Amino acid sequence: MTQRFYSQFVEHYLEQLLSPLGTVAVSGLLTDEERRGIVLFLPQEVTQTEEHSLRLLTKVAQGDCSIEVYCEPIDETDVRNCLRKLLSVFSTLNSQAQAEGKTLDENDLPRSWIVVPSASDELLNNFGARLELENWPTGIYFLPEIFRLAIVAVDKLPITEETLWLRILGRGETQRTAVNELLGLPESNQLRQNTLKLITDLRIIVVQQENLTEDEQELIMNLSQAYQQWEDTTKQQARLEGQRQVVENLLRFRFGSVDEELSRVVDNLLQLTPEEFTPLSLELSREDLLARFNSHQ
Repeated sequence: MTQRFYSQFVEHYLEQLLSPLGTVAVSGLLTDEERRGIVLFLPQEVTQTEEHSLRLLTKVAQGDCSIEVYCEPIDETDVRNCLRKLLSVFSTLNSQAQAEGKTLDENDLPRSWIVVPSASDELLNNFGARLELENWPTGIYFLPEIFRLAIVAVDKLPITEETLWLRILGRGETQRTAVNELLGLPESNQLRQNTLKLITDLRIIVVQQENLTEDEQELIMNLSQAYQQWEDTTKQQARLEGQRQVVENLLRFRFGSVDEELSRVVDNLLQLTPEEFTPLSLELSREDLLARFNSHQ
């Protein structure tokens, strides 16, 4: 059951990150035994800001591609299945090109990326997968170019800002480190906020499952710090919202309504403790409130 939820998390996570960069389609057909999340991506021209924020993930999604994320190591059969599907796509595209009297450019063929927590040397050697360190970091292994397929071994990726968004899809210490780095990003970072929401939703679901496996318990631990920060932030937001309501009610009681000028006063009053802002709201005139607190802006 948890594997299906994790696969759904993967699809929503990649859809959230890649949607600003192009067209994203998720498989949406997951069983309880599903071990992967699958995303199809068609890019569009992106801005430098978007490229910078996603870094290596943007480079992975440079052209039409599929991204298949496994939540556990894979074997030769898994790689063959990915190749089989990819070659079938090649055949379809070639037939379409021939029907239109065109020649299919090899560089226009889509690429498949298999993202796994780890990959054995034996598996990589069996498929002739090799690093391309002149263009790509460690951890990304390319099969012979004719196949247009690469395996991303997340545990081998360097621990840098460049690889963060892929390392979140790892396991164990790799994922735990990435989540801690995510928490270290500025709270104003929208990708951080959206990802934290997905992570906390996943943890809440997994915790509710019965007879948790060792891997599921590890996943809960990896996501716990993110969940705790989200919970603390949520409580703080609720507290501030409650205090805002109190201040607005006090001002509404005094002056009948809270217009734009008084709204700015509310923001400044909230910098004080309830013991400080309550008597001020009840005792100062409108003119005194505006004079005193508008000057703080």
